[in-house]
Amino acid sequence: MSGGVDAAVEPHISFKDISPLQKQNLFISKLNFCCEISDFSDAHLDLKREALVELLDFVSSGSAKFTEPAISAICKMCAANLFRVFPPKYRNSSNATETDDEEPMFDPAWSHLQLVYELLLRFTSLVDAKAAKKKAVSNIIYRFVYETERHNGIAELLEIFGSIISGFALPLKEEHKLFLWRALMPLHKPKSVGIYHQQLAYCIVQFVDKDPKLTGEVIKGLLKYWPVTNSQKELMFISEVEEMLEMTSMDEFQKVMVPLFRRIGGCLNSSHYQVAERAHLLWNNERIVNLVIHNRQVIVPIVFSALERNSQNHWNQAVLNLTQNIRKMFLEMDEELMLACQCKLEEEQSKSNVVAEKRRLTWENLESAAGGAASFNNPISNTINLAHVESASCSVAC
Repeated sequence: MSGGVDAAVEPHISFKDISPLQKQNLFISKLNFCCEISDFSDAHLDLKREALVELLDFVSSGSAKFTEPAISAICKMCAANLFRVFPPKYRNSSNATETDDEEPMFDPAWSHLQLVYELLLRFTSLVDAKAAKKKAVSNIIYRFVYETERHNGIAELLEIFGSIISGFALPLKEEHKLFLWRALMPLHKPKSVGIYHQQLAYCIVQFVDKDPKLTGEVIKGLLKYWPVTNSQKELMFISEVEEMLEMTSMDEFQKVMVPLFRRIGGCLNSSHYQVAERAHLLWNNERIVNLVIHNRQVIVPIVFSALERNSQNHWNQAVLNLTQNIRKMFLEMDEELMLACQCKLEEEQSKSNVVAEKRRLTWENLESAAGGAASFNNPISNTINLAHVESASCSVAC
């Protein structure tokens, strides 16, 4: 039998006539048996009805365990029986004018369908519907991120899940946090993230709103999946970082500020002017500026070199203007720190020039040595040189 069921368990055995250890296997075996659809003209009908009645009693008694194979089997059985084409209404000519007084006509399969509906109702009342939904959504997301990267309903699923997250009780369960780390954060990886990014960001904001301590880990996750060659994705990531920074506490910010502003420094230097411009506009956010002011001894030295490179080399005038504005803000914030950063940068550039000159001289020496060794090891060149020497000696002797 499928679903991990013992093949020796026959579906026609009664639950009363089997050991407790085998009842779960018999439960799945009967579910699989009831997947068969008959034409209602054979003895199979009574057997199937008896099996459905037994299944309903077994579930109602609380003896059934809804393991993953059992849930799969009951879903398969309900789908096979309930998702059907409606039968035609059989009427004869004598009944054609009857309307109000005619007897209601039932689907020939109703004697089975009624039991299937009742079984489904009991099943949904006993199983944690939210947990089942979350697991189903997780599996779809895992398949999308790690296997196919193709799914037409990710945005809609995230929209539904956003409403579910808003109903999570506090404190958040560990399984909910695992869903954030294992399912939602990896959704930043696919190239098609732009299609569902708005819904994804909403879900993550809901999590952080429930537990602000998650902001540090969320920012680390964004840095992990940060795009390198996709500028449009980079713009989305910068916007999401800004939203997270508005919600973060000082303690959480200090845990991630070094790697975060190294990445932001790279964005400030981006040759794509929209990325560079969007990174500069982070300093228009009062909350972010406040975080920077309180941690300027760490942050300013990280981004200072990026601002200097921009002021000397960036091609876009709008970016140059924004760079000058940030430099002016830093000077007003802490002029002494800016001067110290300038001195340190000049010192590093001087050391870098010395190292570059040493490297150039080393390569020149290597090239000269390689050229001399090549001529010494070339037998043709050596023969020509020897012949030339012998010719000169002969002329001198003569």
